[in-house]
Amino acid sequence: MEIAEQLKDIKTQLRLSMNGVVSQSMRQKGLTYKLNFGVELPRIKTIASKYEKNHQLAQALWKENIRECKIMAAMLQPIDTFFPEIADIWVEEIQNTEIAELTCMNLFQYLPYAPAKSFHWIADEREHIQVCGFLTIARLLSKKGDMSERVAEEFLDQALCAILSGEHAVQNAAGVALRKYMEHSEENAFAICRRVEPHADSTDEKEQYLYHLVGEIAAAI
Repeated sequence: MEIAEQLKDIKTQLRLSMNGVVSQSMRQKGLTYKLNFGVELPRIKTIASKYEKNHQLAQALWKENIRECKIMAAMLQPIDTFFPEIADIWVEEIQNTEIAELTCMNLFQYLPYAPAKSFHWIADEREHIQVCGFLTIARLLSKKGDMSERVAEEFLDQALCAILSGEHAVQNAAGVALRKYMEHSEENAFAICRRVEPHADSTDEKEQYLYHLVGEIAAAI
């Protein structure tokens, strides 16, 4: 089947799986898309499973400004043809947290260059690029565990700075990555607690938020 035919077939299946209630609920929560069929994730995964991974198909799906197509694109994109420059293009086109989370989960965390690229992304000034960077780091920490001391220092500087000064979505993503780092070892958790200790009596709202966030993570692990 040609790529154009596969794309048409996928979009037909998505339309047949439309869920207006889910779509409306997502809009009310601030998840806006040019087109959103409201198809739930298990159904998207089922449709994707009918197709083999294919670079051209995944790229065509990504170019569709449709929620479900973008989600499926990450599921069907082969790792070996997803070059760093393409990753940067995709990241720049991600406009909300749902697509950021799912693309990191289904694709970015498996890229051989993910560790270096994720640090490049968290240093960017744009919100959703930072979100992708922190969420990818969180996934890598879940899989591989710890970092070298030098890399950890850079990560912690960026994560703590993001929580103190970033937008809400960036704060959350940095918090997820920080949690994964602290969960790896008591030593990591203790090091973070020691870093935020000066904020214990701060009157700054964001410093208090960081202090209590770290405290909650430490208490839970």
